[in-house]
Order: sequence, then C-alpha cells, then structure tokens
Amino acid sequence: MKNFNLRVYGLVINDKKEILLSDECRFGHFFTKFPGGGVEKGEGILDALHREFQEELNLKIEDATPFYFNDFYQESAFRKEDQIVSFYYLVKSDNSKIKVKTYEIPFQEETEKQRWISIEDLTTKDLTFPIDKVAFEKLKIWAQKKEVHR
Repeated sequence: MKNFNLRVYGLVINDKKEILLSDECRFGHFFTKFPGGGVEKGEGILDALHREFQEELNLKIEDATPFYFNDFYQESAFRKEDQIVSFYYLVKSDNSKIKVKTYEIPFQEETEKQRWISIEDLTTKDLTFPIDKVAFEKLKIWAQKKEVHR
C-alpha cells in the first residue's frame, strides 16, 4: 500500500423513506454508490462533502451528521496500491431540488446519474463497493430503531 484514499459520502433520505443513489460509469466500469467522492489535498472531510454535493447534484447541504467510517482495511477497486477510508454523513437538504430522471442500468456513457430507491427495496447486492454495503447495513439498523422510537 502506498497511499490513503479518503472518500466522503452523503446518505440522503426523503420523506418517502427512499435513499438517493448515484449510478456512474467511469474508466469503462459501471458502479452504484452513494453520492460523494474523493477528498482533495488540503481539503477537510466535511468541506469535500459540500463540494461533492455542489458538483454532483448542484445542491447545498443544510446539515450533515457523521454516521459511519470504515475501521477495516479496504483496497481500492481502481488503484490496488491505495487504501480506502470512507466517511458517511446523514445529509439534510432541500430534496425537492434533486433532479432525477428514469434511465436504464447499466449504462455505458462516462457520466453519473442519480435515482431514489426505497430503503426497504435496496439490498447490499445493489451497491458496488464493500464499504458502502457495510454503511448501508448500519443505516438499515438505524432506520429500524428510529421507527421503533416514533
């Protein structure tokens, strides 16, 4: 391992109990993840989250609460010499400003598109990256506990 690759992602849940996903095709690979991306040199984790949401969704974050970070070794899927460390935040924003369109999965063009999916319908098989799968399992437990306490 040569480098740490810091990543930050937002878990956005709407009033319909749907979570926002980002489907992307990069370097000829299709993958599904949560909105977010890499932390740039000289940038804080939360600053990166705000920048990523502005770039990817043209969306201002109203509130971001730390939710999860991986505490295990994860090799990068794209650069085997990199170790991935991912930070996940529960994000509040004006979800009505998130523009999503229907599209077929997978797609081949080098781009990213967003979609809402019910938390109940989403499975770890729908997510590409191992850390996202762990974060989602923790999110399901959190959501169930939140329901019980209502």
